[in-house]
Amino acid sequence: MNSALAAHAALGQPQAITLQISGMTCASCVMRVEKALKKVPGVSQATVNLATEQATVQGLPSVTLPALKAAVERAGYTASDVPAVPVNEGRPAQTWWPVVLSALLTLPLVAPMLLQLFGLDWMLGGLWQLVLATPVQFILGGRFYIAGWKALRAGSGNMDLLVAIGTSAAYGLSVYLLLRHAGHGMPHLYFEASAAVITLVLLGKWLEGRAKRQTVDAIRALNALRPATARVRRDGAELELPVAQVVVGDLVLVRPGERVPVDGDITEGRSHVDESLITGESLPVAKAVGDKVTGGSVNGEGALTVRTLAIGAETTLARIIRMVESAQAAKAPIQRIVDRVSAVFVPVVMGVALLTFMGWMVANGDWEQALVNAVAVLVIACPCALGLATPTAIMAGTGVAARQGILIKDAEALEVAHAVTVVAFDKTGTLTLGRPSLVAAEPADGTRRDALLSQAAALQQASDHPLARAVMAAVQAEGLAVPEAHEARALPGRGLEAIVQGERLVLGSARLLQELAVAAGALAETAERLQGQGRTISWLIHPGDADGQRTRLLGLLAFGDSIKPSARAAVQRLHQLGVRTVMLTGDNHGAAQAVAQELGIDEVRADVLPADKAAAVQALRAAGEVVAMVGDGINDAPALAAADVGIAMATGTDVAMETAGITLMRGDPRLVADALDVSRRTVAKIRQGLFWAFAYNVLGIPLAAMGWLNPVIAGAAMAFSSVSVVSNALLLRRWRASARQSIPGESER
Repeated sequence: MNSALAAHAALGQPQAITLQISGMTCASCVMRVEKALKKVPGVSQATVNLATEQATVQGLPSVTLPALKAAVERAGYTASDVPAVPVNEGRPAQTWWPVVLSALLTLPLVAPMLLQLFGLDWMLGGLWQLVLATPVQFILGGRFYIAGWKALRAGSGNMDLLVAIGTSAAYGLSVYLLLRHAGHGMPHLYFEASAAVITLVLLGKWLEGRAKRQTVDAIRALNALRPATARVRRDGAELELPVAQVVVGDLVLVRPGERVPVDGDITEGRSHVDESLITGESLPVAKAVGDKVTGGSVNGEGALTVRTLAIGAETTLARIIRMVESAQAAKAPIQRIVDRVSAVFVPVVMGVALLTFMGWMVANGDWEQALVNAVAVLVIACPCALGLATPTAIMAGTGVAARQGILIKDAEALEVAHAVTVVAFDKTGTLTLGRPSLVAAEPADGTRRDALLSQAAALQQASDHPLARAVMAAVQAEGLAVPEAHEARALPGRGLEAIVQGERLVLGSARLLQELAVAAGALAETAERLQGQGRTISWLIHPGDADGQRTRLLGLLAFGDSIKPSARAAVQRLHQLGVRTVMLTGDNHGAAQAVAQELGIDEVRADVLPADKAAAVQALRAAGEVVAMVGDGINDAPALAAADVGIAMATGTDVAMETAGITLMRGDPRLVADALDVSRRTVAKIRQGLFWAFAYNVLGIPLAAMGWLNPVIAGAAMAFSSVSVVSNALLLRRWRASARQSIPGESER
């Protein structure tokens, strides 16, 4: 990490620093750490996640790790570098013996209360109660005093301070009563209350820790996919090397049953590859020479030789892990409400406890009863559940989504997606396979068909566009020669132009035909017929020049693309969720309308330029819709950025994936509905968690203040609140994508 910071500093660029924070117990702790970090000169933003126990700091190059660590320590906590292994991985699980020992010491103290239920009257002697309660209070419960004192010294408060003050009051009252009534009978003591509260809180924190570890199962599972070594062929010899020593271009040998160690393409062999933990695809995918494989996937029955294309941090798996970690560390907008509440929570609780004590003193003058009720208020007020409700749900939701092939880049995208009312689709590569074929080549009068194809291929030979690949495939199949093209350049949203055999030619859409004022002539009827069949039309034109050569039409090319087998099910699923569908495409209206009718899409906007796609998305938003844009190409990037939620297909371009907030790891449009569904379920869990967290306090504090809850019951309720909130969030791990099962006949890769 230090080298990364040095690089940022050298370039004078803003930097992001991640720290591991120890000692946080509740939402108030989160707020205090964030405030401390934001006070460091040069820090522009600081976000702390209670569930991952990490802080992410954005700041100038002048911000240093020692300065950030010192600020955290002044706030009463400990900061350290983030370990190389994922959060909660590689660190020992929380020790269980303090909980068991505390329970064993507490059991004799609470036993009389349990025995009374069966009509038995038995009470342990006062001195024995003192002996049992003291180690629970000051040794096993010492962590609350230490953390509470640090918070107090920093001018704030937290859950530990409430527990320390509340249990100390109950313990101190018991000692006072024991000494006062020594030799004068057995008074009612409250050692069992202080010991039981500490035991229950320790138990709750242990259960909470176990549950939090389960929320990062997705990252641990993804990290476990990384093979440690690779079998590399160099200079005719096979070498077993650490993966870190593999370089781009190396030939890696993958035996049947082994994990693929790198991203690359197959140069030898044929097999089936299981990519389920990376893409969510339930069935093994057939792979042959020329196909790409992803590091971490499992080779099936055949031996493969893979040419390395990406290693280390640039592999698909590494990028997935970074995206999941980023989403889990982020703070959702709904968390801002919690932050505002937690900032004043502990002081308010302290004030309520003081008012409770004073109120009971005024009401009956019994300071013993007044103190017990004030202790109950302090104990039941737990800001822990408030701090855990949002991050645990986000961690569980993003984790299970990643396991199903849905990568959610940030928490805001996850939260906004639940409210989407309109999904706008690109057509080619999103709803169709994106592998069009040339179905017709119609020359104009005076042009030969082979010349039409050769000249069109010359313009497109340097392009990676799906239509260009279709033209090149047709030319190769017919064995035609392709002349060289010079000064080639793209005409955004229209086509491209170049000089071929000394003449300037353009190849593009009907929009280009209109802009050049070229009449379709005899080809107009043919073009209309092909468009009615859902074909995409490109026109080859000689635009004329300054030497007096007139503009003339050379011919048209018609392309056909197959609709993805899962596309219709995807649209139906969105309709079931109450979401309207729109198609935004640069294709002609006839081809777009044919696809839309077959799929049942509600609205079509065709002949749309890339910039116009973004404008169309903004118009939908201006009409009050919450819009998700789904695309896979560079031309979709503006629309993805303009939408409330951008959803990119990982089978498309890197630009689209970088722009989008959600990435679908396989080109299955059914995952769009699944992404919205997991967002709705996650937000529901967040709201449930916050409701219960607030409900515990809104109901519990008044009951405790009125004397209807003793400290033991209050402690149990407080511990149960955190555990129940985290456990409820963990139910998200049962979610499964509806697109998990492949549709027969689907072959997108």
